[in-house]
Amino acid sequence: MFRVDRSQNRLSRLVQKRFSDLNLRERDHLQEWLANQPDALGEELLIIQKEFDGFDETRERLDLLALDKGGNLVVIENKLDDSGRDVTWQALKYTAYVSGLTKTQIVDIYQQYLDRFCGGGNAAVRLCEFMEVEDLGEIHLNPGNDQRMIFIAANFRREVTATVLWLLSRGIKAQCFKVTPFMLSEELILDIQQIIPTPEAADFMIGMSSKENEEKVTHDTQKKRHQLRYEFWQAALERLHAKGVEIYRNISPARNHWLSAGSGVRSCPYQMIFSRDEARVELSFTRSDAEENKWLIDQLFLEKDALEAAFGGEFIWRRMDDKKQSLIVYSKPFDGYNRESWDEMITWLVEHIQKLEATFKEPLARLHRQLRNHDEEAA
Repeated sequence: MFRVDRSQNRLSRLVQKRFSDLNLRERDHLQEWLANQPDALGEELLIIQKEFDGFDETRERLDLLALDKGGNLVVIENKLDDSGRDVTWQALKYTAYVSGLTKTQIVDIYQQYLDRFCGGGNAAVRLCEFMEVEDLGEIHLNPGNDQRMIFIAANFRREVTATVLWLLSRGIKAQCFKVTPFMLSEELILDIQQIIPTPEAADFMIGMSSKENEEKVTHDTQKKRHQLRYEFWQAALERLHAKGVEIYRNISPARNHWLSAGSGVRSCPYQMIFSRDEARVELSFTRSDAEENKWLIDQLFLEKDALEAAFGGEFIWRRMDDKKQSLIVYSKPFDGYNRESWDEMITWLVEHIQKLEATFKEPLARLHRQLRNHDEEAA
């Protein structure tokens, strides 16, 4: 790895180190880094436990246990300078152990992790947020034999890489990541590279995996709710079109629990939400720059009284400091999965999405102009 000196138009090599030379330890350092930044492994992962020892009749511990976006459990085994000979055997045992975990057990394991390491929180709610669903019943966790293994080390022995390649050829999902520490003056830099399968070969190997993995069946509850939502949004859009609501003129029904429409400001859509227990209208701030999202909601909050008076109700202002997104929400309880409630629910949504647009159209446009002027001045 090299540092580029642009003033001299030269490269200078960073000093590669061993973890042992830096007095870094597997559990106290590498494991903690990955637990707090799992997307360093190239995808969104949710860490649900570390040093997991919840196995019957054994005191063994796996380093990190995670979930991927497909609801699959991921066993992560960390080593430092040397992978050792037995890491694949360890990971296979751990993966076999966790293959039988039920959804209830996984939620309990994650709740224990939140309580012990994260200062608390609601495991079910966070799982729904991670899986981007409205209700825990829609999530299918730990399906079939789709458990995964990730191996992390500075150097891998040949017997380890050969075993991982053999597992991949049999449709078992396994990856090797090489981690290398470098020093730049007093600054420690960590390079993390996937070496098996190589990123270029990953799609090909996935395509060659077993037919069972390719033809995963969507959970029955999820399919039914997708169809229910699609039918609800069909009816809602018919009403919106009849009322001449322009922002939804070119929107099609979807299977999601939300239906978005543009506000005229990039990544700040109006949204209607259809859930089991309520209907909501929202103004969502999802720009790529979290600071812009917080600035927008803060500026609008300064006008809170006037905006709520214009709308005719009190909003829930969700700044969400721990997330990139922010929301302004107005809701009403409904029995959403009861079709007999739909007429009243749709009437409410049509009325309040129009009020939401009328309330925020001018303030949003004004703040958008300020953002553009600021960007032009900075340029």
